Amino acid sequence: MKNRKPRNIRPTRTLLTCALASCLTLSMAPAFAQSANATLRGNAPVGAQVTAKNTATGATRRVMTNADGSYSLVGLPPGTYQVDAGPGTERTVTLAVATSVSLDLNAPAAAPTGDATTLDTVTVTAPPLTEVKTSEVGTNVSLKQINTVPQLTRNFLEFADTVPGMQFTTDGSGHSDIRGGAQTTSAVNVYIDGVGQKSYLFGGVSGQQQSAGNPFPQLAIGEYKVITSNYKAEFDQVGSAAIVAATKSGTNEFHGEVFGRHTDSGWRTETAGERAPGKEKQKTHQNEYGFALGGPIIQDKMHFFFSYEGKGFVIPADPIVPGTNVGIGQYLPADVQGKLGPVTRPFQEDLYFGKIDWEIGDNDKLEFSAKVRDEDSRDSVGGITTADAAKNNKNTEERYDLNWEHYGESYLNELRVTYEDVLFNPTAYSIGNQSVYTLGLDQNRVILFDDATSGLAIQRKGQKGPAIQNDITFNGFEWHGDHVVKAGIKYKQVDLTQSENSTENPSFYYAVNDGTQAGLPLGTGDIPYQVRFNLPFAGATPSVTTKSKQIGLYIQDDWNVTDKLQLNLGLRWDYEEIPSYTDFVTPPEVVAALTGPGTNPAITATYAEQLALGGIDLDDYISNGNNRKSDKNNWAPRLGFSYDLNGDERHVIFGGAGRSYDRNLYDYMGLEQVKSALSGYTIRFSDTTGCTPAPGSCVAWDPRYLNGSEELATLVTSNVRNGEIDLLNNDLVTPYSDQFSLGMRNKVGEWNTSATVAYIHSKEGFVFTLGNRYPNGDFFQDGSQPWGHSPPGFGALIIGNNGIETKTTQLLLSADKPYTKESGWGVSAAYTFSHATGNRGGDEHYAFDAATIEDYAFIDLKAVPKHRLVVTGIYDLPWNITASAKLTLATPAPLNEIVGFYNYGAPNTVLPRAVAVDAPGTFGVKQLDLSLSKDLLVTENVTVQVRGDLINVTDADNLSQYNVNWGSGGVYSPDVSFNQYGSQYTPPRTLFMSVRVIW
Repeated sequence: MKNRKPRNIRPTRTLLTCALASCLTLSMAPAFAQSANATLRGNAPVGAQVTAKNTATGATRRVMTNADGSYSLVGLPPGTYQVDAGPGTERTVTLAVATSVSLDLNAPAAAPTGDATTLDTVTVTAPPLTEVKTSEVGTNVSLKQINTVPQLTRNFLEFADTVPGMQFTTDGSGHSDIRGGAQTTSAVNVYIDGVGQKSYLFGGVSGQQQSAGNPFPQLAIGEYKVITSNYKAEFDQVGSAAIVAATKSGTNEFHGEVFGRHTDSGWRTETAGERAPGKEKQKTHQNEYGFALGGPIIQDKMHFFFSYEGKGFVIPADPIVPGTNVGIGQYLPADVQGKLGPVTRPFQEDLYFGKIDWEIGDNDKLEFSAKVRDEDSRDSVGGITTADAAKNNKNTEERYDLNWEHYGESYLNELRVTYEDVLFNPTAYSIGNQSVYTLGLDQNRVILFDDATSGLAIQRKGQKGPAIQNDITFNGFEWHGDHVVKAGIKYKQVDLTQSENSTENPSFYYAVNDGTQAGLPLGTGDIPYQVRFNLPFAGATPSVTTKSKQIGLYIQDDWNVTDKLQLNLGLRWDYEEIPSYTDFVTPPEVVAALTGPGTNPAITATYAEQLALGGIDLDDYISNGNNRKSDKNNWAPRLGFSYDLNGDERHVIFGGAGRSYDRNLYDYMGLEQVKSALSGYTIRFSDTTGCTPAPGSCVAWDPRYLNGSEELATLVTSNVRNGEIDLLNNDLVTPYSDQFSLGMRNKVGEWNTSATVAYIHSKEGFVFTLGNRYPNGDFFQDGSQPWGHSPPGFGALIIGNNGIETKTTQLLLSADKPYTKESGWGVSAAYTFSHATGNRGGDEHYAFDAATIEDYAFIDLKAVPKHRLVVTGIYDLPWNITASAKLTLATPAPLNEIVGFYNYGAPNTVLPRAVAVDAPGTFGVKQLDLSLSKDLLVTENVTVQVRGDLINVTDADNLSQYNVNWGSGGVYSPDVSFNQYGSQYTPPRTLFMSVRVIW
């Protein structure tokens, strides 16, 4: 059983000069745009002019009071402001990102509290204003938290983990995900300076597919807000959480920072996989470094900011553990067994961000920013994939943003032009034959992938194009109260590319018998039982690029009906046209196969009749280029209220109801064209399967077949369209979620608390199901799906529809005592109770174990634990030492599995079913992180900070891989136990040391 010796291709990258390893970061006042801006409302003397001056940049905004003395200052970049409406009304306040807050300039000034801010030679105080009168369910993450709370990844989104209803997770291979509620990770959207970072291929944040990197330099983030539901109408392409981040900006003084961060295998304990008998700790390291610099170009008028962050990792991946039956690894070949256990992978990233802002007179502002990301990594290793079967991932991203803000007497207009170019380009780490080890002759029960990745994993997927957006905010409307009305329109045209095919790396399948497979010798067969490979098909290409055209319109009104009651009323409409879907023409060869003879003409004359008996109407899927229309019904009302019980913002009841549309991902939408262009072949070998030799399907084994696709091509009639058929429903709609919430915010002394009940019902998620049917229309016969009854001459029929649903009810509790320099401490606590059910869990979008998605039962979902508590604390010690901690406790999430008769010895008349099984243990995650930092004041303006972060102080195992005995003798009785040497939810105890130089 010898393959051609694989040729290893290692990732390369161009690095900045090593001097950047000692680079800089900046602690500067952030500047924001569009939905990241703040609004300041309140009352002042009638006829007065209200002025707000940013203490860091000098930017000044003015507005006249209304006839009743009310005022609204909109479009204020978050930061510290001096606000006044004439002598005796002066206040200095801090505005947070994406908030709408109140300031009464008629009331006596409160005693100064809060952190000190230096303005030239005058020291002023800046009490932060807390947003309480809003229907949004949201929480702000401050720069203090970002700079102080212990952190594993330096991904700024990690701190969203401290918000009720949110989860930020990092798997055993370093990939990070952020999830809101129990919905898919793809439903999240992140808005940086008002610009959505959505991946149209994979959903979620662009560039994060299979990445251990950061979506944005953390050095460049000023602060952000996490809105888990009931966001306003300006937010688009989001189904769960909307995260609104604001970048830093230069100020009237030059500031900068350099940092370096390091850990290695000597600074951590063993992973679970490294503790297995006969295994050793792998050599690993993580180096992170960066800098930022900003300051004035023209005092009070023009400023610049630039940052860079880099990563150089060799990190653990999930251990390589054979699949299917427990203990089956001992039956694999000896050289393959040597590849099992702990494994590492390299990762490199460079991130750049730059911004220039220019105050043109008193009423206009221009801002230009750019982000560049470049990543190289070795990925898709661990689990049932050996290191030799891994991929090299290339991730690149460029984004450019030009924004013009014009302030009128009673309005703000924001015009924005953006451009993005994002590419995900995985290639094979090894060029050669892939070895696939399976339980017996069942190709679907894979034990291990080895030697090379499949040619189908060689891909090129991207999005590229411009957008133009205009938002206008009116702040002078009075009708039964005061109104701030905002409306906007966006047009975007993006080239979407989907490509996934290569004639490289054919897959050879080897049967493994652990004693459960009758008729096969014990161990692994010496020769393969089948090979699967691809060949080029003239006249078609397994790649598609289409111009997606997107239009969004919205209007929203924040209406102060009285001093106590505020209504938030909004309506949004979105439209997207994807020509590769609407204009697609099903290839004539495919139509001929689907309408031609059935797989048993004696039962059904045509394959179409065969499908009809199984509940599939071909007219719903065959496209002539004119019978598909884009979904135009994406109307999203968003309604909310807040009621201040006593009119002092100490006890506020709030609630809301709304709909939000996400999107169908092009990673799925493009497969209809890509798969129709594939010429895929499966040849079985008579020596091992006993099949009868026949051209194009069964031959006797010959070792020369291991010499590549050229030799395999002699076995088939090439240049024939015969691959898998993927068909999309002609009437696809856009996935959406309906959101409802009711809660109460309270201010008790220095503490802010919140209690909310939220319900989110997500609908119309996209799913692929198996279209094949038996000749009589059955989906199951003798316990098997109709994989052998594909359209004649083709591979399996896979059909795409809407239909995935989740239902999530959550109790969200939070308590926060913000850090201030005067008190020297701060605490936050976030508790989430979740009851989440769905007909498909996690991020799954394939459902081949029932005829339709409607046949899947709603079960408790593994996406979210029932109970989750996150507590953080910051405390100032003597001698400029700061201590901080983060505690995470979560109950185990259930296992979501498909269980068949074969799992527990039942008759084959028992159909597979989706189940949710309780995982063992009291805690699924139990993690305590600690941080200690010391500031060394070198000069009046230069500080050196030395910091240590100890992650998972108690070295809790937090195992995430299980062994399951589903029962026996036809009795379903699941018994779940931990795989003591498997994957983990969290890293082992790890020490990170970092040094910062700040000036």
